[in-house]
Amino acid sequence: MQPIITVSNLSKTYATGFNALKNVSLDVRKGEIFALLGPNGAGKTTLIGIVCGIVNPTAGEVRVAGYDIIKDYRKTRAMIGLVPQEITTDAFETVWATVSFSRGLFGKPKNPALIEKILKDLSLWDKKDQKIITLSGGMKRRLMIAKALSHEPEILFLDEPTAGVDVELRRDMWALVKKMRDDGVTIILTTHYIQEAQEMADRVGVINKGELILVEDKASLMKNLGRKQLKLELEGRIEQVPAALSAYELELMNGGDVLVFTYGANGGENRIASLLHDLNTEGIRLKDVATRESSLEEIFVDLVRGERP
Repeated sequence: MQPIITVSNLSKTYATGFNALKNVSLDVRKGEIFALLGPNGAGKTTLIGIVCGIVNPTAGEVRVAGYDIIKDYRKTRAMIGLVPQEITTDAFETVWATVSFSRGLFGKPKNPALIEKILKDLSLWDKKDQKIITLSGGMKRRLMIAKALSHEPEILFLDEPTAGVDVELRRDMWALVKKMRDDGVTIILTTHYIQEAQEMADRVGVINKGELILVEDKASLMKNLGRKQLKLELEGRIEQVPAALSAYELELMNGGDVLVFTYGANGGENRIASLLHDLNTEGIRLKDVATRESSLEEIFVDLVRGERP
């Protein structure tokens, strides 16, 4: 399938000399939720700004549905909805008026039925006649999404969409994003909430210091880079790990009554049976066994630090 966004050798150096992006190449597939993770200053917002035509690149090329974002600016920009980090609205305008106005900015004809549907989907319908200044922070964030959806974009950029949003609203927004994906909208999400990416994303990209470190399917990333641990609770305490078990690099914890075996995707699971056999041979009896797998957050931290589990 041809990607809906193609970024090729993209670089951005600001007038200060700061290199925000360094030779970034990326394909985003049509209809996926793509999460872009990275610490502050990594280049996430700059990348979004370039694709949306807000920031000029220093070098490289970006195409949206095959169209060049510079040569075919109007066509590509009309395909994109952007929800920025900052909440920027006319505080004294009503919800209905500002969403309708956003649609008109793209030359779209009036469509009250569509605006009504968007506001209802975002639980804003009962606020339609209220001035924006009266809305809560979470409602203003939803309003930003409504404005971005008003011209029926094929691609939606969400730059830290749930910043400042409480847990309940965050879950509602996750459900909405998944529904938009099911309706065929391609979603590109930047977030500091690793749980958000783990919950929603189909693929994950990690960017750090302007360089794209890795792009991979979320499931594959968890499988290939995630650490797993087998926690073995012993019936009795031991003073040290027997020399015969040294090859397993076991960690003795909790004062000597817990052994932890850490392994990854390099065949470690195949060693569990032999470990249990060798423990039995050494006369070490088990009271309980539990497993644990790395979260996406732990994998992300390792990648940014330059580590590979």
